[in-house]
Amino acid sequence: MSASPIWLPPMLQVNPWNTATFDHLYGVFTRDFKNSRPTIDNRHVWFFQDMDDGKERIFWHLTHRKDRISDVRLPDPRRCERLPWIRSMIEHCYDPELLFWDYIEDDKSIGSYLWLKSQQFIVIMRKYPDTQRRLVTSYFVDQSGFIRSFERKYSQRVK
Repeated sequence: MSASPIWLPPMLQVNPWNTATFDHLYGVFTRDFKNSRPTIDNRHVWFFQDMDDGKERIFWHLTHRKDRISDVRLPDPRRCERLPWIRSMIEHCYDPELLFWDYIEDDKSIGSYLWLKSQQFIVIMRKYPDTQRRLVTSYFVDQSGFIRSFERKYSQRVK
């Protein structure tokens, strides 16, 4: 991976994993998304308030990954350590180091993508007709199939 943009916060230390790790991650989530929300074009990025296991469902999407074998969501260290990047990427969405685009999904909804390709990390939002965006997920792009899919979506972007 190449050098990080100057505006990108450092990754969190999540290894070794211990009992305080989730509390620390949830503190970052609370700071970055609950206490004040990031904005794009002077519009707040929001998320559904649905709760699972005492925390917002979006928190689990930002820190966990579904295991293909067990079909259970498990902590994903690569997502966890990059949690502070999400807000920063949203707030720097027009930075030339980021690919930022809208794409018409198969269900005709509009997905907004923020891809820091040099660091193999993507943030995915849904864009609504009133131009508000809802945070959906983010993850470390570690599979060539995902890279090809995002490159295809970028080439077919609507913005």
